[in-house]
Amino acid sequence: MANKLEGKKIAILVEEGFEQVELTEPRKALEAEGAQTHIISTKSGEIKSWNHTDWGDKYKVDKTLDSVNASDYNALLLPGGVMNPDKLRVNKDAVAFVNKFMEDGKPVAAICHAPWTLIETGKLKGKKITSYHTLKTDLKNAGADWVDEEVVVDNGLVTSRKPDDIPAFNRKMIEEFAEGRHDR
Repeated sequence: MANKLEGKKIAILVEEGFEQVELTEPRKALEAEGAQTHIISTKSGEIKSWNHTDWGDKYKVDKTLDSVNASDYNALLLPGGVMNPDKLRVNKDAVAFVNKFMEDGKPVAAICHAPWTLIETGKLKGKKITSYHTLKTDLKNAGADWVDEEVVVDNGLVTSRKPDDIPAFNRKMIEEFAEGRHDR
């Protein structure tokens, strides 16, 4: 099973307040399969995570959003947390970056509140998707077919509801990232 993602570059897009475990556990799983990961944010230096009910650890930003292109990466991971996607979805450059992955049919994995950012791409109409339950109405209003399931895959788009779903999320994310580009 090891090295399914050898030679793949994975973008991890975050802002301050991403849910710590939704970055650390998927990143660990990706790297265990041979992927190279980059934490990308709007600012350089370090970025602070959220750990359940309080601020968590700080993580080094590998690349700033203004220094990368979606074409540099094979797939995209969007961790959740409430603050993180709320900041990303109002940043036109972040939305354009995510949109490019969607347009190009590259796999995207989003957990918990991260689908908020996906809504802004305008590309969820008719997609089967899950998320943290409080996003249900937002996703339905965006035209998605929202379901309450541990993990959902729709043509390269992998979504899960919460940190408890991370093992299933990681398995499907690795599978879809290994498959690569999907025609949408």
